[in-house]
Amino acid sequence: MSEKIVNPFPIVLSAPSGGGKTTVTKLLMERRNDIGYSVSCTTRAPRKGEVNDVDYHFLSDAEFIACRDRGELAEWAVVHGKYYGTLKSAVSKVLASGKHVMMDIDVQGAEQFAAAWPGAVLVFMLPPSVEVLLARLEERKTEDGSTLLTRLKSAHAELQAVNRYHYVLVNDDLDATVARVSSIIDAEEVNRERVQSLDSQLARLITNLDTAISKHS
Repeated sequence: MSEKIVNPFPIVLSAPSGGGKTTVTKLLMERRNDIGYSVSCTTRAPRKGEVNDVDYHFLSDAEFIACRDRGELAEWAVVHGKYYGTLKSAVSKVLASGKHVMMDIDVQGAEQFAAAWPGAVLVFMLPPSVEVLLARLEERKTEDGSTLLTRLKSAHAELQAVNRYHYVLVNDDLDATVARVSSIIDAEEVNRERVQSLDSQLARLITNLDTAISKHS
């Protein structure tokens, strides 16, 4: 088996609410065994079918603020009136296991996270159209008129942040989107700056080539 030469890194996936980032993240986790997931914290109520400590760490406002004040969060933000954040310890645990860490977080959190982990890969998913975004939100059947309007306004603001991201793609086909994000991860694994001990590996190869050249001269 060849030596693994890649340092694991975080992948941050952002999209407007209803953009499909949670679905894409779950599918990537199912299809790749080299990705772990950092479960985020939130003060919003669980949606139907969501499980505490699996989908999110569901916290009270007081619990969340205590974590923030102790400096335990890599990023945090208020989204639609609720707190969201990522525990530094959760990210470090996944990376220490030798796996990349996958997160779906909003643009506010992504900017903070990139400052905390400069090696993170930032990917933004665009909806194919406003009509599709609206349909996805309405399919949830969890949005009343006021909440829907808030999410649309947030989407408008989030689109202004696209230039902060390394990669941007349109989520117009789920399988194709998952494949594109997977390809991004593969490409980043062979980014020269991520290769472990590159200088020593090159030096060893060059030394061995020098030996081979001398023998054949």
